[in-house]
Amino acid sequence: MMNRERPRVLRRVIIAGLLVLAGCAGRPEGVLLPGGEPPAGVSKVDLLVATTRAPSQQPGVLFSGERGSDLQMREITISIPADDKRKVGQVQWPEKLPADPLKDFTTVSVTPIDSAKAGKAWLGAHLPKSRRVLVFVHGFNNRYEDAVYRFAQIVHDSKTDAAPVIFTWPSRASIFDYSYDKESTNYSRDALEELLRAAVNSPEVGEITIMAHSMGTWLAVETLRQMAIRDGRLPKKIQQVILASPDLDVDVFGQQLRAIGNDRPNFTLFVSRDDRALTLSRRISGNVDRLGQIDPSQEPYRSMLEKQGITVLDLTALKSGDNLNHGKFAESPEVVRLIGNRLIAGQTVTDSEVGLGDRLGAVALGTAQTVGSAASIAVSTPIAVFDPVTRKNYNDQWLRFGSSVENTAVTATGQ
Repeated sequence: MMNRERPRVLRRVIIAGLLVLAGCAGRPEGVLLPGGEPPAGVSKVDLLVATTRAPSQQPGVLFSGERGSDLQMREITISIPADDKRKVGQVQWPEKLPADPLKDFTTVSVTPIDSAKAGKAWLGAHLPKSRRVLVFVHGFNNRYEDAVYRFAQIVHDSKTDAAPVIFTWPSRASIFDYSYDKESTNYSRDALEELLRAAVNSPEVGEITIMAHSMGTWLAVETLRQMAIRDGRLPKKIQQVILASPDLDVDVFGQQLRAIGNDRPNFTLFVSRDDRALTLSRRISGNVDRLGQIDPSQEPYRSMLEKQGITVLDLTALKSGDNLNHGKFAESPEVVRLIGNRLIAGQTVTDSEVGLGDRLGAVALGTAQTVGSAASIAVSTPIAVFDPVTRKNYNDQWLRFGSSVENTAVTATGQ
C-alpha cells in the first residue's frame, strides 16, 4: 500500500470502529443472566449454542472472546416481545437490567449440555416434522450474546421450520482485532466439523442447512472444504449453504469450491455493493474483491456464478438500520422471511413471492437509468436474484424489451 493511502484507510477504520461502538452504546453487560419465564403474549426461541470460546467468570456473560480448549454447548431460551411491540429484523436490546420482556429481548434460561448424548437428545426433542437442522455461524466483531440474540431474532422472524443451532467462535468484538478473529475462525474449523458430523450422524436428522455471515463464511466454507477432502465428498444431509455478506476473497472461494467438488450443496449468496465493512476488509486484504461485494450482473462473476449454479441475491438497493450495510440479510423483513420460507427448505428463488422473477432482469442490466417504460420494470423490487433459471428468463425479457424500445423509437421518429 502506498503511503498516501494509509491515512485514508486509517480514517475508514476509525470511522467504522466508531459506528460499531455507537451501535453498542448503552447495552448493559450480563444480558444472558436468566430471568425466568416471561409473561403471556411473549414468544420464546430455544437454541442449541455450541462454542469454542473460553468461559467467562462474569455473571450473565457466559463466554469471552478468548479461545477455549474444547467445544462446549448450552441450551439457551430467549424471549422476544410481541410483534406489535417490535420491528421485524431488529434485536431490541435492554437499556438496563433486569430487562423488560414486554419490550426487550430477555434470557429465560441457560442449561449446560455436558455430553454428545445430551446434545443428540436436544436435537431429537426440537426437530420439526421436516427433520431439518439450521446451523448458523456468526461473523466478525461479535460477542457471545450478540450472536445468540441475533440468531434468536433470525429464527423468530424467519419462522424457519428447522431445529436452530448456532456455532459461535472466539471473537474479541473489536474492530481492531480483525487478524485475531480471522485466526480464531481457523482455530475453530475442527470443532465446527465435529458439530456438523454429530448432526449428520444422527438418524433423526433429515437435512442440514448452514447459514454463515461475514467472516463466519470463511469458517463455514473452510470446514466444508476440509470435510470434502477428508471423505472425498460432503455428506448428503448437508443440502443448503447460505453465505450472507461473505468476507471471502473471491479467488480463494473459487479454490474452495473446486476442493469441495461438483457434488456439493446448493449455495446461495447475499451480496451488497454498498457494504462498508467489506470495503475495509478488501483494503486490509490486499485490495482483492470480497465475495459479498461483487456485482453479480458483471463479468467475470456473472459467467462464473452461472457455471457453478450459485444463486445470488443482490441486496444493494435495500435500506436498513445498519450503518455499515453489513447485516441486511437479518434486518430486512422480506429477506428473513425469504430465508425461512424458501431457502432453508431448498426452494429456488425465481418467482414473484417477494417481487422476484422475470422483472429482475431489468434491474440487473442497469435499466434504472433508462427513460420511458423501462422504469416500471427497473424499480419493481429492491432485490435482484441471479441464478441460471432466472437469468434465462430475464435475458429473454431483455431481448423483448430491447425490441420494444427499438419499435417505439421507429414509430416516434416516423423512420
